[in-house]
Amino acid sequence: MSMVISDECIACGACETDCPVNAISEGDTQFEIDTDKCIECEGYFDSPQCVDVCPSDAISKA
Repeated sequence: MSMVISDECIACGACETDCPVNAISEGDTQFEIDTDKCIECEGYFDSPQCVDVCPSDAISKA
């Protein structure tokens, strides 16, 4: 599984810098998660860091 970013994204960029595998990048109108790269922070953290730092609660499991 991987995480996904919904339309609630405010394009603040907080999630991009916290991703340990660089799976998050800026899209046309919001940030996007590369589902092939996303590992939900397994082996790095106890929970997905993008979810923890997102101020608009726009990130959830796919």
